[in-house]
Amino acid sequence: MATTALYNCESLSIKTYVGVYPVGPWEVFDFDHVPAYKDRLPYIAIIGPFRTKRAAHYMADHGRNNPHLQTVADAEKLSKEASV
Repeated sequence: MATTALYNCESLSIKTYVGVYPVGPWEVFDFDHVPAYKDRLPYIAIIGPFRTKRAAHYMADHGRNNPHLQTVADAEKLSKEASV
């Protein structure tokens, strides 16, 4: 009897995240599932997922010590306003 694998469309999509290093610039990266501790990524924190790469890059460039840029929604909004 053949079995058919059922795939969750959400798990197949690539999401964009920002990796936070303790020192130095933040890094934008793509991941195919929600990052977990077992993935052994070199970051002290991970922010995301982001809807757009523009917002992820905005967070990576302007997010450190910025009280106006605390969440993914803030990054999406401010990056859109900055691009206009």
